[in-house]
Amino acid sequence: MTDELRKGLEGVLVAESELSRIDGDEGELVYRGYAIEDLAREASFEEVIYLLWHGHLPDGDELAAFEESMVAEREVDEDVLGTVGELAAADENPMAALRTAVSSLSAYDEDAAVPATDTDATLRKGRRITAKIPTILAAFVRMRDGQDPVEPREDLGHAANFLYMLNGEEPDDVLAETFDMALVLHADHGLNASTFAAMVTASTMSDIHSAVTSAIGTLKGPLHGGANQDVMEMLKEVDDSDRDPIAWVEKALGEGRRISGFGHRVYNVKDPRAKILGERSKELGEAAGTPKWYEYSTQIEEYMADEKGLAPNVDFYSASTYYQMGIPIDVYTPIFAMSRASGWIAHAIEYTEDNRLIRPRARYTGPEDQTFTPVDER
Repeated sequence: MTDELRKGLEGVLVAESELSRIDGDEGELVYRGYAIEDLAREASFEEVIYLLWHGHLPDGDELAAFEESMVAEREVDEDVLGTVGELAAADENPMAALRTAVSSLSAYDEDAAVPATDTDATLRKGRRITAKIPTILAAFVRMRDGQDPVEPREDLGHAANFLYMLNGEEPDDVLAETFDMALVLHADHGLNASTFAAMVTASTMSDIHSAVTSAIGTLKGPLHGGANQDVMEMLKEVDDSDRDPIAWVEKALGEGRRISGFGHRVYNVKDPRAKILGERSKELGEAAGTPKWYEYSTQIEEYMADEKGLAPNVDFYSASTYYQMGIPIDVYTPIFAMSRASGWIAHAIEYTEDNRLIRPRARYTGPEDQTFTPVDER
């Protein structure tokens, strides 16, 4: 047993996984052997969920059956929606609201009492969670804005249905395809903090609702989730200022501010997901006649690369992409959770199939040989 201290478990191997591979030096992301570029441009989010959960891409019949099973689970119990409404009225943080709502889903799940050792039941529960998160999130946003929730539609895919429930109108093909691509890009990313949190919870043989709730709480932290929201707020600051993007960044750095969306714990080069979303951000801006968000982003990217040697991560271009789709800024991180839930569930199941309780240790640095004094003598 080593006594080497590795803060943050950096570089420590704690598990083996067949789900995703990251090459931080080459800028590669692979899901079960498939390059992220191919999956983002060719596969639907439902296909990717199936790939992560079942180990292979579905054929036509398998995909149709899986899509049908997901659609059947979209509706959320009225009591859960009531709780969501109360949280919206209280102006709760969207991630906190999602965390609470997902946790409450177990009360209405017919498999709730089935042990975590039953993988089939865990997959059924995971499917329900994944299908219901968009319904919960869209309802929260609408109720917060004083509107009634929009019921899910059976004839729309996962991505298009969320946009429909959010805005009350069916999205065009470009928006639906772009959002579907974004979900694919965020579905899994190795043992990031929220995935590890889900695995720690699952390793106790707790239920998948608890594992996903743990992951949402972890993603809520600004050092993990939230960077895409910060990026968009930064771009809006640039737009509101009287400076060009480079002058704005130089001033911000001079004031000790951090430029959001740059650097990554794993990637030493440009995040491959940022490349793909950058293309989409450009296309959306050109189509809408508002190319400034993409132009601001590329100027900042070039400056940060030349002056700081930093490359953008996925959050940098997902921000302007979501903004141009009309999605509220504080919903960006919950959308991350909407996608990543598929990866959290996959990792939890994979780990518990050869389970060992995750229980690291800490080096004690406190006092020694203390003498106890009764309370009346202290």
